[in-house]
Parts: sequence; C-alpha cells; structure tokens
Amino acid sequence: MSVYTSVGRAELAAWLQPLGLGELIDHAGIAAGMQNSNYFVTTTAGRFVLTLFEHLEPAALDFYLALQDRLAHSGLPCPQPVADGQGHRWRVLAGKPAALLSCLPGATADAVSVEQCRVVGVLLARLHLAAADMPDALPNPCGAAWRQRVGESLLPLVDVEERLVLADELAFQSAQDWKDLPRGVIHADLFRDNVLWDVSGQLSGVLDFYFAGEDAWLFDLAVVANDWCSDDLALAALIDGYTGVRPLLEAERQAWPAMRRAAALRFWLLRLEVRHRPRQGEVVTIKNPDYFRRLLTRFRLAPAALPR
Repeated sequence: MSVYTSVGRAELAAWLQPLGLGELIDHAGIAAGMQNSNYFVTTTAGRFVLTLFEHLEPAALDFYLALQDRLAHSGLPCPQPVADGQGHRWRVLAGKPAALLSCLPGATADAVSVEQCRVVGVLLARLHLAAADMPDALPNPCGAAWRQRVGESLLPLVDVEERLVLADELAFQSAQDWKDLPRGVIHADLFRDNVLWDVSGQLSGVLDFYFAGEDAWLFDLAVVANDWCSDDLALAALIDGYTGVRPLLEAERQAWPAMRRAAALRFWLLRLEVRHRPRQGEVVTIKNPDYFRRLLTRFRLAPAALPR
C-alpha cells in the first residue's frame, strides 16, 4: 500500500461528502505494499482506509469491492466498502477510481506462532467456502498465464544464474495441469502483513483483496504456507486448521510440491518486475525478490509432501 497519487485536503473533503461521514479531520499516506495509493482517513464518524486504484479496470474494481462486502457480511473480518446513497462503492478522486473502507483494529505480527498458523488455516478455508459461488468472478490476475508471460518478458533482464532457474521453472510449470483441482475465488496475497491481530491475540482483520480471483484453492494455501510457515510444525498446524473446515482431495496432495513452487514463482516474478520496471511514486515500497528465488530453489531441490 504505497502512495503514487497525491490527494489534497479540499478535494478529499468534497469527495467524502456523499458518504455522510461528517467532517474530515485528517488524512495521511500509508507507506506499505506495492500496487495502489492508500491513506488513513479520519472523520468525525471514525477512522477509515482510502484506496486509490492505480491500474484497475472498473469491472475488476466492482468485483473486488463486492467480494469484500460479501465476505464481511458472511462474518469474516475483512474491510467493508462504504457506499454512497446510490449504492456506489467507488467514485473518481484525483483522477483515479477510489473507495473508502472500514479500518479494522489490530496490528500485523512479524513473528507468528504455531497456533496463529492454525487460525489462519481455518480463516482461509472459511474464505474459500464463503466466496465459492461468487457471481462473475474474475480469474486470478497473476495466474498461470500471467506467470508465463511475465517470466518470459523478464528473461532478458535478469542475470545469467537467475535466467537459468527462471527458464527451467517456466518450462516445468507450463507442463502442470490443475484444471480438475477444486477451485473458486482465492485471496492470493494472504501474507503476514495482510492479517491483523488484536491485543488479546485474536485474528481481527484480513486485508488487501486486490489480487483476488478464481484459481485452484490449493494455490492460495501454498501462498500462505510459503510466507507463514517457517518449519514443519507451523505447516502442519496451517494444514490442520484448513482441512478441519475443508478436507483436501488426494489429487491436491499430489499437486502440493509443484504448487508450492508455483506460489514461490509468482512472488519472485512480481518483485522482479518491480525491481526491473519500477513505477514512480511519492512513497513506494520495493521488496527484495531474492527471498522468493531462494525459496523456489529450495522447493526445486527438496520437494516435500503435504503433512497429513
């Protein structure tokens, strides 16, 4: 959640008026994340998060906001869009589509416990089931086709060692066939910095749904495992939490080693793209891609089965 687009106080106050949230008190940019411009906004009605969408098409934005609204109404702790009197969840601000969403309590955890991994597993399975019949779902914007296209475009830009690994992994992934695995809408970016915990240690918020889309549910589980699980105990807890809500098929267990590689590849490519094709912004967070290159290399050299 970086700041690429500046928003003045007067134009923000005018934009907020149809939402009926009282007077604007303050707004401040949020310097985290990579894709959109984000601000904390405080009015006399409370605190909110304003997001200006830098590249999304209206159809995609409608889907992402409808998804969050649906999940919030299903009892999941995710931001809820604030609609105006006509039911519009977004309007143009500073030349960009913009939405105001509820600001959830809590903070992220840099170090996570085994029990937190279990809780996140439960949450992920609940999210998958709550969005399973979401109408007009968009495909995963960073799915297999994206990984192939972006990976091939980056081959001339990376160093020789990275090029060898990337080319070989693209060939491996292109041979995988996961069309028969259980699928639906996935979060696709459920990293530790997108989950909030309250002061009592309870999970209080799930953030950043702007990579969500339809794909294999197992891919989402692999994304979470790659960021949350530093050892076998944490991974076993994550899987136990998830399968307690939605049991995995044997076909999913067989696909697990290759799926973890696909999830690592996705984030390596995303961060490589930012490194080699940076966008200008006021406050921009650029994350090091090397972690996911090392993780991918580990999975390539030592594939491991899913714990039962």
